[in-house]
Amino acid sequence: MAVETSNAVKNWPLRQENLKLRRSIMWKALALVTAIALPLPAMAAGNMACSQRDDVLAQLGNKYKEAPSAVGLANNGGLIEVLTSDDGATWTIIVSMPNGTSCLLAAGENWQPVERIAQGPSI
Repeated sequence: MAVETSNAVKNWPLRQENLKLRRSIMWKALALVTAIALPLPAMAAGNMACSQRDDVLAQLGNKYKEAPSAVGLANNGGLIEVLTSDDGATWTIIVSMPNGTSCLLAAGENWQPVERIAQGPSI
């Protein structure tokens, strides 16, 4: 009685080499992407878009029809402001410092207000 050996069994050493090669390529690609991506936040922080608060508010109001919709005081003394357009099509988050300078932190589209639900016991 003859037993046939499947192609998978015959090619097993080749499959192992192929797997090792793919893993090697994957790790090299991951290292390359990491090396490129890590410096990006540091570069972005150095090129922050900043100007006087009045100018920033005027530009965002004129170009995107955005106005402040929420504010909060940061630990560093900066005022965090969320600006949104009336229809929520665009939004911007800026930080305004006591010296009058405001810097863009984030911007995007499709702002969705959510209903605030109080946490804790009811009074």
